[in-house]
Amino acid sequence: MASYRNGRGPAKVDRVQPAPPANLRASTSFKSKNSNVRRSSSGAGLRDSDDSVSGRVRVAVRLRPQNAEEMVADADFADCVELQPEFKRLKLRKNNWDSDTYEFDEVLTESASQKRVYEVVAKPVVESVLDGYNGTVMAYGQTGTGKTFTLGRLGDEDTSARGIMVRAMEDILANISRDSDSVMISYLQLYMETIQDLLNPTNDNIAIVEDPKTGDVSVPAATLVDIRTHHDFMELLRLGEAHRVAANTKLNTESSRSHAILMVHVKRSVIDMDTEISSETYHSLHMSKNSKPPIIRKGKLVVVDLAGSERVHKSGSEGHTLEEAKSINLSLSALGKCINALAENSPHVPVRDSKLTRLLKDSFGGTARTSLIVTVGPSPRHRAETASTILFGQRAMKVENMLKIKEEFDYKSLCKRLETQIDKLIAENERHQKAFEDEIERTAIEAQQRISEAEINYTEALEREKMKCQMDYMESIKKLEEKWMNNHSKHGTNGFINGNHGGEGNDHANEDVRELKLKLQKEITLWKQAEEEIQNLKNSLHPTEAGVNADVVKLQNLLDDETRQKQKLEEEVLLLQSRLSQLTFSSGQPRNSQLDNQGNGERTSIANLHEHVGLQKILSLLESEDPNVRLHAVKVVANLAAEDTNQERIVEAGGLSSLLALLRSRSFDETICRIAAGAIANLAMNEANQELIMAQDGISLLAMTAADAEDPQTLRMVAGAIANLCGNDKLQTRLRSEGGIKALLGMVRSRHPDVLSQVARGVANFAKCESRASSKGNKNNRSLLIEDGALPWIVQNANNDASIIRRHIELALCHLAQHEVNAKDMVSEGALWELVRISRDCSREDIRALARRTLTSSQTFSSELRRLRVEI
Repeated sequence: MASYRNGRGPAKVDRVQPAPPANLRASTSFKSKNSNVRRSSSGAGLRDSDDSVSGRVRVAVRLRPQNAEEMVADADFADCVELQPEFKRLKLRKNNWDSDTYEFDEVLTESASQKRVYEVVAKPVVESVLDGYNGTVMAYGQTGTGKTFTLGRLGDEDTSARGIMVRAMEDILANISRDSDSVMISYLQLYMETIQDLLNPTNDNIAIVEDPKTGDVSVPAATLVDIRTHHDFMELLRLGEAHRVAANTKLNTESSRSHAILMVHVKRSVIDMDTEISSETYHSLHMSKNSKPPIIRKGKLVVVDLAGSERVHKSGSEGHTLEEAKSINLSLSALGKCINALAENSPHVPVRDSKLTRLLKDSFGGTARTSLIVTVGPSPRHRAETASTILFGQRAMKVENMLKIKEEFDYKSLCKRLETQIDKLIAENERHQKAFEDEIERTAIEAQQRISEAEINYTEALEREKMKCQMDYMESIKKLEEKWMNNHSKHGTNGFINGNHGGEGNDHANEDVRELKLKLQKEITLWKQAEEEIQNLKNSLHPTEAGVNADVVKLQNLLDDETRQKQKLEEEVLLLQSRLSQLTFSSGQPRNSQLDNQGNGERTSIANLHEHVGLQKILSLLESEDPNVRLHAVKVVANLAAEDTNQERIVEAGGLSSLLALLRSRSFDETICRIAAGAIANLAMNEANQELIMAQDGISLLAMTAADAEDPQTLRMVAGAIANLCGNDKLQTRLRSEGGIKALLGMVRSRHPDVLSQVARGVANFAKCESRASSKGNKNNRSLLIEDGALPWIVQNANNDASIIRRHIELALCHLAQHEVNAKDMVSEGALWELVRISRDCSREDIRALARRTLTSSQTFSSELRRLRVEI
């Protein structure tokens, strides 16, 4: 019976491989080396698609040392293999006096180190992948000859034992830039002619897609993981190895029952001086017009660990293991047919006979650089299998590939740089405009202050002179009046007493009058001098005003110059925007690709909106009185929440509280609630966010929304959010106490498959957490799901027509049955019969095994099955 192997790998992992048949007829074909060369890429933006280089498949042979069993069993016999590494030859003994000699590209002895094997077999292929070519490294050989040791050894205990997979990723990560380049991997297994995802076991039936124009083969449904560090890659290798199917046979205690395929996608940016946009281009339109887009090179490395075919009388396979062996033999036989057809230059190659040959279409006779390492053992007991392996390698050496480099222009990067350039020009223009306006305002204020000070000084000086003149004039009049009064009194007393005296008096009066006239003339002169001084003061003020006017004129000229500069910058911005539009149009994908990428374009636009507007501004719109504004705002937040990189910022900015407030609002708008629930479901995928949702009464709000909603899509979003919360061990009791389980079960009223799928997922998550708590001794009571009445619905849907619903329900039943306290309820509700059916008919081997193990380990189930005389 097949099982899943652990992450450390077995002691023996290789399989016996007989020779492929030679005389085979093609059914469905692709061109051999004499046919027209296929192009390596298609679509807009690709370059140099006609440059191709011929490259033969390189084959190396590696001899495994004798193991302990062979040292005892073959002690009296000579080894069947003799190596001559200096001549790159291998001799295969027919008997004691005769042998056959074969030449290979490399001959590696039993003492060859893992590092040397990597450098001569895989390193040239890895270097080609970094240069933009496709490459394949494949291991082929008999069981126990060291294929998996050569390819997949992790080297946890001994770093010198690291295999080709680990060393290839080390070289790739060491030769790329973390900023501009990317490495994505997928890890698959071909089991029983079904392609399964080793990184996501639920993805167990992946389709092969072939481009009708170029003939390129891909598996777009496989999980792609972005690799940033070597530690991440090692963890993924361990995860994939744990999910690979293995079984116990007479030839190998842990024999792989599938072909393992590691795909590494490398995207590198080619640095070119013509593609660089320096800071000078922000002020030079000519440079931006002549800028060329950078070049991206895309290479793919495929590492294949083939399963060995089995001779049934040696492996002892029977039952399901026998069916697995038949499938392995058929796929390897199909590969042998293709190799024979290519080696003989047949016009047709039967590539469609097996999914293995379809996946390796590019590796043999295609556009990839391929290295094959065949592994053999020294034991004469397995001479037939060793000869078969050697002949397979000899035929593979005759296959010619036409290598193609894959390059394309990176218009997206160029558009991004041009957008950055435009933003910097706009920001610089705004800074100049702001500085100019501030300078104008400062100069105007300064001129106004100077004019005001001059006017105040002029007014004060004028007032002082005026007061001084008035005082001098009044003082002069007063003195004249006093003198006139004195003279008048003298004339009235003595004027007619003595005539002589009278004549003298008149003379004296005349003198006084003359004196007064002189003084009056003097005052008039002083007054005129004061008027002249005032006039001079006025004249002295006029140059100041003239200087202010000159400054204003100068500032006006400066303003005109800045206005003209602003117009010039605006013209440059318009031209750059036009250039950006042309580049965006020219980099457009074909119509089908545009439709496929429409969702990504909308998400990019929303990301740009978030960057320009600001997250706080978007969240504030969720509280708007206008329903349309709230609707558009919650759509933006939901799209941002779909990206893992944005979720932390949304929560820190209070976005989770705002989304829950929308659900709390008394004015029920189902569209807004549906979108808000979807955003909450995305945020609930993070464990820290799950606790925040519960702390803010999120489960109560989701339950209230589920009770009010009727639209299946709204219920699907709410069920998805609750299902994510059900997977948290810490929230089980509180989730149930706040009505989460009842709300989840209440949504089955919709009967919509998408809603039922989310409900089933939530039930499975909850049951899995309870199972873990029971196994740790933290839970002794019966399941909360059973107490809330979920068991009848689970039993009713255990055999649902929808596979995804059925798989979740089957897992939930298995997890519930692992706790003995639930067994009595499950028997009374009919769940026992469903467990028996799962153990026999489930399509998933791991679920079947779990159901059988649960039925046999439970005393209640075992006694009930004995009473009913049912055998497992």
